[in-house]
Amino acid sequence: MLHIILYAIVPIMVVMLAGYISGKKGIFSGDDAKKFNKVVLDYALPAALFVSIVDASREMLIKDIKLSLISLVVIMFCFMLVYYIYSYCFKSLNKADGAIMALICGSPTIGFLGFAVLEPIFGTTPYVALVVAIVGIVVNAIGIPVGLSLLNASKSQAASNGKKTSIWGPVLHALAQPVAWAPILAVIWVIAGIPWPAWASPSFDLIKGANASMAVFAAGLTLSAVKININWQGILGTILKLVVMPALLLIVGIIFKMDPLNLKMLVVAGALPPAFSGIIIASEYDTYVATGTSSLALSVVMFMVFCPLWIWITEISVKAFL
Repeated sequence: MLHIILYAIVPIMVVMLAGYISGKKGIFSGDDAKKFNKVVLDYALPAALFVSIVDASREMLIKDIKLSLISLVVIMFCFMLVYYIYSYCFKSLNKADGAIMALICGSPTIGFLGFAVLEPIFGTTPYVALVVAIVGIVVNAIGIPVGLSLLNASKSQAASNGKKTSIWGPVLHALAQPVAWAPILAVIWVIAGIPWPAWASPSFDLIKGANASMAVFAAGLTLSAVKININWQGILGTILKLVVMPALLLIVGIIFKMDPLNLKMLVVAGALPPAFSGIIIASEYDTYVATGTSSLALSVVMFMVFCPLWIWITEISVKAFL
């Protein structure tokens, strides 16, 4: 666990703090954060998503159908649960705010921390890669396009003064963005069974390397430019992400008798902090940035407590029920 904290959590805090201090000292501004986020959203993140997914195989997707189905159903249920809570349960919020919180607190940051957290606990095995690949596909190839569609639909409705608009416009607009079509293209590539040539990966790796570091730095920079707002909305987002999602994955996994090892890894994956891509999208659309970013920062800190707690709870549950 010390290895996880030192090699996965501490680097995030250090880079985020560097961005925060840079913003407070005036080295960079909030406008610079938006530019950094645009680089990540349009180039680095799509490259990272595409390469991580095409490295999977069709066999990996169908090897454990329970893992795939439970990941899809539970994660997307949590995604939509967050959306509806923030869209309809807070009078001060709207559907665009709900879509942003779904993209943040309804998705684990599997692309940034999946291997960094799972491998120290479960070892460097194909099973870890299987869980990361499947959860990554759900989050990136399904969650992001759905979230962008909901966000664009809300923006379109607001721009038309509440008049009814076509649902296809926002969907097509969302799918036209690299962060949406890149993972979908990768999934199609994998399903088609087309081998990904090893010589092609280095062309993506250089820009992909800027993904996590620039996104976390920009999150810290964004925090420095907004008033930190740790309110009940931010705390609720942390609870939904770090408590509700892993709990539902554990319960459903036990009900359907998942493989114990896969279940343990899936619960830990579900307990990961919120997706950094949600903050990037929030900054790009200038929507619900303060609370979303604050909830992310709070979740990263609390993950140091909840990660070992969920490992312990899952171990006990597996021994008792599987």
